[in-house]
Amino acid sequence: MVVWSKSIIFASVFVKIMLFNSFEFLLFLPIVFLLYWFVFNRSLKWQNVFVVVASYVFYGWWDWRFLLLIAFTSLCSWASGLLIEKYADVPKSRNIFRDSRFYLWANILLNLGILGFFKYFNFFVQSFVDAFAAFGITLHATTLHIILPVGISFYTFQALSYSIDVYRKQLPPTRDAVAFLAYVSFFPQLVAGPIERATNLLPQFQRPRTFDYAQAVDGCRQMLWGFFKKIVIADNCAVYVNQVFDTYQDQSGSTLLLAAIFFTFQIYGDFSGYSDIAIGCAKLFGIQLMRNFNVPYFSRDIAEFWRRWHISLTTWFRDYIYIPLGGSRTTKAKIIRNTFIIFLVSGLWHGANWTFVVWGAYHAVLFMPLILMGKNRRFTDTVAANRIQPTWREAGQMLLTFVLVVIGWVIFRAETITQAWEYLCGMCDMSLFSVPFLINRRFYQPLFLFIMVLILIEWLSRNKKHGLDLPNWPRVVNWLVYFVVVIVILLFGGHAETFIYFQF
Repeated sequence: MVVWSKSIIFASVFVKIMLFNSFEFLLFLPIVFLLYWFVFNRSLKWQNVFVVVASYVFYGWWDWRFLLLIAFTSLCSWASGLLIEKYADVPKSRNIFRDSRFYLWANILLNLGILGFFKYFNFFVQSFVDAFAAFGITLHATTLHIILPVGISFYTFQALSYSIDVYRKQLPPTRDAVAFLAYVSFFPQLVAGPIERATNLLPQFQRPRTFDYAQAVDGCRQMLWGFFKKIVIADNCAVYVNQVFDTYQDQSGSTLLLAAIFFTFQIYGDFSGYSDIAIGCAKLFGIQLMRNFNVPYFSRDIAEFWRRWHISLTTWFRDYIYIPLGGSRTTKAKIIRNTFIIFLVSGLWHGANWTFVVWGAYHAVLFMPLILMGKNRRFTDTVAANRIQPTWREAGQMLLTFVLVVIGWVIFRAETITQAWEYLCGMCDMSLFSVPFLINRRFYQPLFLFIMVLILIEWLSRNKKHGLDLPNWPRVVNWLVYFVVVIVILLFGGHAETFIYFQF
């Protein structure tokens, strides 16, 4: 159940999470769906109350005590919005309690303080001790046995964006506490995103919703595609990746490279699969969530990759940190500074480990040539638009970007910087040209096939919302496709693994 030993602290916790690919969720979802549309649909208020209750049951399935934390975060952010509006136009005075900026920063510091305590307290204490140890000074520090609340980084950023948008007058504050609680805790995207903006999601809880059959059917298709990516691709890749990374010092360069490529598809299938399931699930309840992945492995440079990978997080950092720092409308030196800040913060957001910080710095370095040449926004269209095949130039650009991303994922997956370095060095050994070791060839032959199927389907549907957004084929053909995907999931689904991004 544990993703890797870096997240060993989560081992005893993850067992209790209601995973999307669990029997508990397969019971939970239809019950909530039926009650939502057939019992609580007569009143918007009671429908929202039910969303909050269902979401809190979903989250409390892991540990009910942390419901107090998410409720506290939500209510503080809701109250801050009202206070920001109340004092927005009040003339400045020496009384800070009559200044809207006080309530904005109070909410920011409160939320970041909670996030920092649970996620980074032990990390910074240990880093402080290690820094003194490097100079021969031994410190004895006590760390706490802190359990990281699942999804805290996601719902904290969602709550923060609300108060910032209210302060910027991009959104009027809501006086409906129930709708706001539903916005923060909506269960499909509560623990691993997408990180929604209040400007998009909150208004949907403030207006009546009617059942849309076509939207619900599309939601089921998108969920099915997400389950394929998670259960067939990610979970099967995880078996090989975990074994190779655990014994990387004994493996050939070709084996290390294959495991790195498998992890590249594992993390994509895992996280984008979760996003597809979350977005599709939300459609069942008449809610539209933002797209979080847009075929990132078909990117032609690293800037395009980051416009297509974890879109909700990258746009959050862009709008709330990068642009306020000056964005790209400043000197080259400041653009470079802003870029490094964004990627270092993004790396640290992913976890309390220096490997994440180095991973962020690595991507910032990859950005530098594009920034210096003014080509960081060169590719904003779809690759090979209106064509079946890419040009040789486009294929080379995609391959180079993919290789650079694979190297970055090795740093991301490693437990320590030393392991990342040794792993990358091992990949550069002459044994890179040997035949990679496969634990069970019968097991991996279908996996290679399914990865190729994933690549082909995503290439053909790169202009669509998801892989099973099929053309206007006869209904019997579409149903045959759905049936085949279900059979593949049932026959070739790997051992149920926790979603990687739950730990963030």
